[in-house]
Amino acid sequence: MKQYDFLIVGSGLFGAVFAYKAMQQGKSCLVIDKRNHVGGNTYCDKVEDINIHTYGAHIFHTSDAEVWKFVNQFVKFNHFVNSPIANYKGELYNLPFNMNTFYQLWKVKTPKEAEDKIKEQQGQYADIDPKNLEEQALKLAGKDIYQKLIKEYTEKQWGCNAKDLPAFIIKRLPFRFTFDNNYFNDTYQGIPIGGYNPLTEKLLKGADILLNTDFFANRDELKNKAKTIVYTGMLDTYFDYCYGNLEYRSLKFETETLDTDNFQGNAVINYTDAETPFTRIIEHKHFEFGSQPRTVITKEYPQKWDKTKEAYYPINNEKNDSLAEKYKDLAGKEKNVIFGGRLADYKYYDMDKVIRLALDTANKYLNK
Repeated sequence: MKQYDFLIVGSGLFGAVFAYKAMQQGKSCLVIDKRNHVGGNTYCDKVEDINIHTYGAHIFHTSDAEVWKFVNQFVKFNHFVNSPIANYKGELYNLPFNMNTFYQLWKVKTPKEAEDKIKEQQGQYADIDPKNLEEQALKLAGKDIYQKLIKEYTEKQWGCNAKDLPAFIIKRLPFRFTFDNNYFNDTYQGIPIGGYNPLTEKLLKGADILLNTDFFANRDELKNKAKTIVYTGMLDTYFDYCYGNLEYRSLKFETETLDTDNFQGNAVINYTDAETPFTRIIEHKHFEFGSQPRTVITKEYPQKWDKTKEAYYPINNEKNDSLAEKYKDLAGKEKNVIFGGRLADYKYYDMDKVIRLALDTANKYLNK
């Protein structure tokens, strides 16, 4: 007899949502995590009574009404709107690219003036079929925006020349001809009041949890505990890298407490020049409109990934996507194992997309 219906490897959003749905149907769950806490990358530390986004800024946004309703059962969200600032060698620009940005760059005041200026900036790239990120950015935004706000930041983030990156990466950037600094176009947006930990804790209420537990160090013993495994870890690791390593970008965080109540006046400021080694500074208190007497900031440094570092961003180029498909073919043949989430799918997901995926996966397997 198996002790549990499900062994869930990883307590991030996918694993936690699946566990919640399973327990709703009376299933027993053992959730394990190699870290010393649950919640995956949404986990928050508390410093100076400020909720610290330990693994980088996590801003919840969605247009999926069902997902929004689902998370609001557990936590209340504030009215935070993501309006990042770009700092290029001391010059400040609003993001995403909008009329405020265009005025700051060129002093244009109307959408028509901005459109004309961008057409002028696009030049020879206006009618091309972009083959890489640089060409896509020049076609989309022209040379000034590309040089000041895209090129160096992107090359710093990904660790390679913009000409060697796929064009689709830059298509995620919003671009509008209104004076609107809201980065996201989604219907719903905010930060859970009190941080993300209460959401994870409520999702996992009723599950047995083992922390500091490496699935691969205890694989046979753990597999024997449950009828079905829900695996949210790295796809190639599960198959012992039999086809080779998938590639990622990693991050390093430097967090410090400052003896001031307001360091930069905004939750996120991106540093888009190549000389600054970090990509952004996060001032955590601004996510929740904090009035604490001191503040906490985090500098975020992109890093080349290796097996000793956390994998944050899959490098979805042709080589890696082809390799991932080979691993996914193997995953489809595994009996009594469900693969899901950012690492197991080798895809970058926003939080709402992970929750949607977990809900759909749970409905599929639990309603058989």
